Amino acid sequence: MPQADRDRADLKRFGYAQELFRGMGGFSNFALSFSIISILTGAVTLFGYGLEMGGPLEMSLGWPIATMFTLTVAASMAELTSAYPTAGAMYHWTADLGGPGWGWFVAWLNIFGLIAAIAGINFSCAQFVLPFLGLPSSHAWLLSTFAFVLATQGALNHYGVRLVAILNDLSVTVHIVGVLAVVAAVFFLAPKQPVTFLFQAVNSNGRSWYPWAFVLGLLQAQWTYTGFDASAHMAEETEDPRRRAPWGIVLSVFVSGLVGYLLVISLTLAIRGIPEALGAKDAEGNAIPAVIAILQQALGAKAGNAMAALASMAMWFCGLSTITSASRTLFALARDHGTPFSRALRGVSRGHGTPAAAIWTMVGASLAAMLWTGAVPIVTSLSTVALYIAYTIPVVFAYRARLRGSAWPKEAVWSLGRFGGAVNLAAILYAGFISVVLMMPPNELAGKTLLGLIAGLGLLYALIARHKYRGPEWSSRTSHRAARGDSSS
Repeated sequence: MPQADRDRADLKRFGYAQELFRGMGGFSNFALSFSIISILTGAVTLFGYGLEMGGPLEMSLGWPIATMFTLTVAASMAELTSAYPTAGAMYHWTADLGGPGWGWFVAWLNIFGLIAAIAGINFSCAQFVLPFLGLPSSHAWLLSTFAFVLATQGALNHYGVRLVAILNDLSVTVHIVGVLAVVAAVFFLAPKQPVTFLFQAVNSNGRSWYPWAFVLGLLQAQWTYTGFDASAHMAEETEDPRRRAPWGIVLSVFVSGLVGYLLVISLTLAIRGIPEALGAKDAEGNAIPAVIAILQQALGAKAGNAMAALASMAMWFCGLSTITSASRTLFALARDHGTPFSRALRGVSRGHGTPAAAIWTMVGASLAAMLWTGAVPIVTSLSTVALYIAYTIPVVFAYRARLRGSAWPKEAVWSLGRFGGAVNLAAILYAGFISVVLMMPPNELAGKTLLGLIAGLGLLYALIARHKYRGPEWSSRTSHRAARGDSSS
């Protein structure tokens, strides 16, 4: 049987017809998550934040710590993706292993986390575009550029997943070649700090005890490592998803960790002085991102502008991919009647095979999120915490089911085997820890917004969704649970 027919039959087991266009290969699936992780977005955008909080030691030690523990989260999610290769991803895993109510909460946390991520990514893109174009970085210019960037990404997502896949493949090249170019320029052309500089523990704002400031600075790496669930959300559009989607998740984190560390270390060694990097301003007195300031001071204005152009391009690719992932999450929940206006939101464009209404809803919601929060560190904290809670809840239920002898791991072609329980537990403990940390001051607005969101979702569920929403139809079927050998969840 051809692979396309096997994939269609496998999806039919979950009660869904093949509505979305399935033409994405393994590399494109990896490229989507790699583009959303986007080391030239997260590592560059929040470089100044990490440097302010923990100094050079934050860069040399914080990045590998975050990478190692994020790989446990990614591996746990990869195994679940292999067992449940549907666009619903974490929402479907949770609904089947923990019940429809938990699944509904996870879906909405995932959606709101991605909305905040899109806002942070594209506002940062606007911040880097304006200096490159020689335009003032005023609030009005930033908002106008931010809205324009969102509109271009929405239009491309609407008019073709194949085009988005091609652009994401190109994005991998842009990221890796761009990082290697920056690293080479710094190491061969710029004055460098001694290696001992990498171990300096400096908290520039002086507001926190250093170990706590270092932990808060992990936001730089941790926000970078979000969005790799995109490979799972694209399972219904990926060929042989039980194998390829899990590898897309894990490899996107692993490759980003290696390449990103090269970038972070090279930029740190190029710092002329920490106060100069953190306090740089343009001719109009507007703050310049720390990375651009570092490269301008080390290599000249042209190098700083080139970095701004490269980072802007990477951020645009990142935002494009995140809208793709977010729209599939909203589409999947609407398809199961879990959203308001679900009839409209689950609509698929006949001409293009894309969930058009879900795409433009994500675009509009991201614009609103940025207007509400007004600051990139806050919106990035909100997106990171919401997404990691959404990542962790299904892993908790998967771990519980594994301990109870559930048969779900046997359906995973990509499997953790006998290490599954230990990897799950490490992922749960770390994700829980980092989620609490990233709601602490100075990012308390993220925590307050998240608590308000959870309270609002709880009220909405109690009053409306609990009476109308039953979860994915396939998950509630007795025959499906019997096939998994798990009647307890």
